[in-house]
Amino acid sequence: MLPVEFIQALHSLVPPERLYLDPVDCYAYAYDNSRKYFPPECVVFPLVTDDVVQLIRLCNQFKIPLTPRGRGTGTAGGCLAEQGGVMLSLERMTQIKAIDTPNRALVAEPGVLNETVQAAIRPHGFFWPPDPSSAAFSTIGGNLATSAGGPHAVKYGTTRDHVLGLTAVTGRGDVIRTGCYTTKGVVGYDLTRLLIGSEGTLAVITEITLKLTPLPIAKSGLVAHYQDANSCAEAIVSIMKEPQGPSALEFLDSGSLDLVRARNPELLPNDSRAMLMIEVDGTEHEIREASAKLLAACQNPGLLQAMTVQNTADLWKARKTLSPLLRDIAPKKINEDIVVPVDKIPRLLAGLSALCQQYQIANVNFGHAGNGNIHVNLLIDPDNQNESERAYQCLDQIFDLVISLNGTLSGEHGIGSEKRPYIGKELDEATLALMKQIKLTFDPGNILNPGKLFP
Repeated sequence: MLPVEFIQALHSLVPPERLYLDPVDCYAYAYDNSRKYFPPECVVFPLVTDDVVQLIRLCNQFKIPLTPRGRGTGTAGGCLAEQGGVMLSLERMTQIKAIDTPNRALVAEPGVLNETVQAAIRPHGFFWPPDPSSAAFSTIGGNLATSAGGPHAVKYGTTRDHVLGLTAVTGRGDVIRTGCYTTKGVVGYDLTRLLIGSEGTLAVITEITLKLTPLPIAKSGLVAHYQDANSCAEAIVSIMKEPQGPSALEFLDSGSLDLVRARNPELLPNDSRAMLMIEVDGTEHEIREASAKLLAACQNPGLLQAMTVQNTADLWKARKTLSPLLRDIAPKKINEDIVVPVDKIPRLLAGLSALCQQYQIANVNFGHAGNGNIHVNLLIDPDNQNESERAYQCLDQIFDLVISLNGTLSGEHGIGSEKRPYIGKELDEATLALMKQIKLTFDPGNILNPGKLFP
């Protein structure tokens, strides 16, 4: 329970229309897409950087946990108030402060939606490459929290590659400005890239300078269908060997294709058991040349058909609905976003299949194959305790498999609380100790999103 003195001080800092104390109002901020529930004791809505400064200093004074939050679309529990305290919702910080096309930059507050950024800069001939499936609902602050990627990261990179600088408030309540307004700059440590992906454990980001990218002149799509996942995986390796590669390369296994067929029966061949969705962008000449080479790279004995598709809108729509569809049939599915080197994808998929058979767990895989970023979904019945225990035993072995293949436990979802028990599989004790020291340098009172990331 929050101290009476803290609540009184809070009332003096925050007007009533930007403060929730009623548990009913706060409950809407108790969960994210991990489907875990941790109600905060109050919710505060800042509008400017100084609001964040004053609140952090107040929380430090009373040793109250403070959890930053965007729109709660994350899947790893990163914005859950596990220790109660204050939920700091940045959803009302929605100003785009500048669109600077000569310098290819946009300055915005963290509550601006990804899709809003795209709509604002598209008429100027630019886009911001991070494009997670939640782009219509997720904020750019949330995208920074986990360094979100998406399908086009294979060509354009993830969020870390498209941010020039930040304004943020540390756990001490100090305002810091990181990076610079230019694309070149090497003064001091790269705190911008450190804060991106830190899941609100070091500082609260209140202003972001994004680096914009010119829209491609044209796009084209290819699809390739295979008789089995192994043939499809071998094609992924061949495709990524091509220097003139794809701008997106998505993999869907047989379970994913069955889900798509259930909603769109005419969209896919009945005999396809694995599929690649390939996008190419550039000039018309570049697209023709790349498409020919990538179609050739798709060829192997397991290929059923490969072709150019002029309109990929329906396929992309079906791809982006896969995760919600899985929630419908398995509300408590275990959703992971592991990554392995591209040439290890065949071994990863073979290993996943063997482990899921061993533990008798239904499994659907899809994802950003060009980065080796596969979304592994273990489908379980939450009321079946034995099945749940087997699923987590299977997951533990899957993470061991990923590390053995020189991979990583998370490509774009972050660690949050869901992967917290497993982080020691990837990071050694000395590295973890240094990270914890960095945490306490930024946040000596350990009030910012406490307990996240580290076991």
